[in-house]
Amino acid sequence: MSNAQVLTERGIAEAGERPTGIRYRVLFLLCLMSMITYLDRVCFGTAAESLAKELGLEGGVAGLRGAFSAFSIAYAIFEIPTGWLGDRLGPRSTILRIVLWWSFFTCLTGLVGLQVGSIVLGGVTTVIVLRFLFGAGEAGAYPNITRAIHNWFPEKEWARAQGAVWTCGRLAGGLTPLIWALLVSGTAFSPSLLNWRGAFLLFGVIGSIWAVAFYYSFRDRPEEHARVNDAERRMIDSSTRTLGHGKVSWSFLRDYNIWVICLMYFCFNYGWYFNVTYLPSYMNERFALDNSSLLGAIYKGGPLWAGAIACGLGGWIADWLTRRIGNRFTARRIICVFGMSGAALCWVFAPTASSMHLFFVLISTASFCSDLTMASTWATCQDLGERQPGVVAATMNTIGTFGSATAGWVTGWIVERSMFVRAEELNTTVKELAAPEKLAASLAGYQSVFQGYVFVFILAAACWFIINPGRNKSKAA
Repeated sequence: MSNAQVLTERGIAEAGERPTGIRYRVLFLLCLMSMITYLDRVCFGTAAESLAKELGLEGGVAGLRGAFSAFSIAYAIFEIPTGWLGDRLGPRSTILRIVLWWSFFTCLTGLVGLQVGSIVLGGVTTVIVLRFLFGAGEAGAYPNITRAIHNWFPEKEWARAQGAVWTCGRLAGGLTPLIWALLVSGTAFSPSLLNWRGAFLLFGVIGSIWAVAFYYSFRDRPEEHARVNDAERRMIDSSTRTLGHGKVSWSFLRDYNIWVICLMYFCFNYGWYFNVTYLPSYMNERFALDNSSLLGAIYKGGPLWAGAIACGLGGWIADWLTRRIGNRFTARRIICVFGMSGAALCWVFAPTASSMHLFFVLISTASFCSDLTMASTWATCQDLGERQPGVVAATMNTIGTFGSATAGWVTGWIVERSMFVRAEELNTTVKELAAPEKLAASLAGYQSVFQGYVFVFILAAACWFIINPGRNKSKAA
């Protein structure tokens, strides 16, 4: 570690120059981006029931499994190329393209099924194509955020910065069902202000406004920002890092740690994706709710609210535990094994919860436990990536997103298959099933889905016993 890296703000101030805090303004922009990312992701799951009814889908929300998976598949395919672009060209231009692209397709989603004269604008296939293009556009968002953090923050602040970004994303995701209830569904306290189409348009415009602010406020590195003084540059000490515009090496793929952390993240995403896809409709079915229920909106967002707290707390705990035991990788392993094991335990009991309140507590606790690992996971990517953290983070997120895609498809298939099997037993069709029979079959399918979450979280915990970024990097951050 260079002498510049060990300078503290106090030491620099004593030398006569107090560092500017532009890096925190950068973090604020990145946190807003993370919030908009989750707002636009989660709103699709919240709108799924309305969309399924609009399109007349026989299997209900389960009939949108292709759309849920299309987003994840596209996200996975384009994650590494977009992470590579961030390392190669710098995060500024890459992030601008990402946000403007996904905002455009968010707006277009609101037009699906709209009747203009005698023409109906698209059906299920159109939704799948739009979700694929949305995923292609949003791919690389977090790897490029990681690249920006790598450029703008000293190593000792990486975990906390990552924790702040993920906290804001999860918080926005948790607020989305409540925002949807207030804007679209209406509640006992307020009327509906927009239909679901107008909400998609509004969310797309918000992303575009953010992109304009980002364009004028962000630069790829501190050296390019006119308002960063020398003291803050020395504190960040980015001189030893390749800050974009460099050649990307793929030799990191020979490191077994990369593949183990990718497997871990596949399992994590498989178990977590339910929170932003099927959870709203599942709670409506099981507990006889609708999207206008204020308590229901809070409960549907609960896992992401709990995750928001955990993401920030996980970064703080990682830094604190590192100082206590003197090894940042051991500290991260402890946090991640605890978090994944806790999530598995919660999913053992959640399927048989006797009330909506207990179910809410269990799935929120599961989300809290798993999200405790986020700051440590992404900070470990920065260590594994060294001079090219964007493409390494993108690799992990690619495999993780295939976990989301698999979960999106498998969940819908199992639930829909459960209904078809019940219809065959009664010698009828799913469409003609009595409502109680259809509901019972759907919930039975979800029971099978939840058992899979226990397994994947246990496997994710096991992976952290293997991950070891390097004995030569065992020093504390």
